[in-house]
Amino acid sequence: MRNNPKKTSIMRKYNNIPPLRALKAFESSARHLSFTKAAEELFVTQAAISHQIKSLEDKTGVKLFNRFNRSLKLTTEGQVYLVSIRESLEQLEKSSRLLVKRNSKDLLNISLWPSFATKWMAKRIWKFQDKYKEIEVSVSAFEWMFDSKKENIDVSIRYGRGEWEGVYCELLMEERVFPICSRSVYKTLGENPHPSILLEHSLVHDDYSVEDWDMWFDEAGITLYDPIIGTRFSHTVMMLESIENGKGFALGRTPLVIDDLNRKLIYAPFDVSIPSEYAYYFVCKKGVENSKKVVEFKKWIFKEAKKSIKMAEKLLKQNTN
Repeated sequence: MRNNPKKTSIMRKYNNIPPLRALKAFESSARHLSFTKAAEELFVTQAAISHQIKSLEDKTGVKLFNRFNRSLKLTTEGQVYLVSIRESLEQLEKSSRLLVKRNSKDLLNISLWPSFATKWMAKRIWKFQDKYKEIEVSVSAFEWMFDSKKENIDVSIRYGRGEWEGVYCELLMEERVFPICSRSVYKTLGENPHPSILLEHSLVHDDYSVEDWDMWFDEAGITLYDPIIGTRFSHTVMMLESIENGKGFALGRTPLVIDDLNRKLIYAPFDVSIPSEYAYYFVCKKGVENSKKVVEFKKWIFKEAKKSIKMAEKLLKQNTN
């Protein structure tokens, strides 16, 4: 039997596309810079993630990560590859979403700021799902504001000043900002350390915290004569991961660090904090805020947010006493 030339040509065309599970393993590992975190996110073992990355590197013939004792770092080739893979996965997810009946009354589509999704929502959404089993939840993490005229999003938790037009918007959670460090660093500080001790340590940043460091030092009564220099991360989760396993200090934001503070993975050694100019807002299309599934979700998340605020206040007192 002769091969179908057209079919053979199509097979060869897609022969270089790696398995989807390997691409997902790479994207997650690159986002967390951790095989362990990627394994937790994808519900597989660390060995499985490591194997998928190795197979991807073998297939492409390119080293994607530099592996260190307790950390990962993307190679230049890996950084370039990540941009394309992330765009492709997002497009694939969006295309697949179009095949689902988005007007289903039992499906709640939620869009979240990535760091909030990872550090806060992922640890709590199971409570909502347990209580409202009849509502199927779909969670997406994007850094951009959804287009209310084009996107099939029921609810979004956005980070900013709440100045978005054409949507229903309500303040969910304000945040306070304060220095955090690892347990190993905390143990070296002694009792009642003075904030000026930070000038002897490395200070890391994310895209939101460079100016906040200046404001925090001003609130602590410390005059800075030189600009703050330190490692800068484009994503908050990367910065927090570096602090949990590193030697420096970062600025923590209450919604994103309260769970790690509670688990004593990180510490807040000073009793000085400042309010952030940004906050988290409950956002949805106008007219949708009264639908049953949105009302139920809003009631639940505002209750959880209130618990988080109270826990943050308690933990900050405990850490500085």
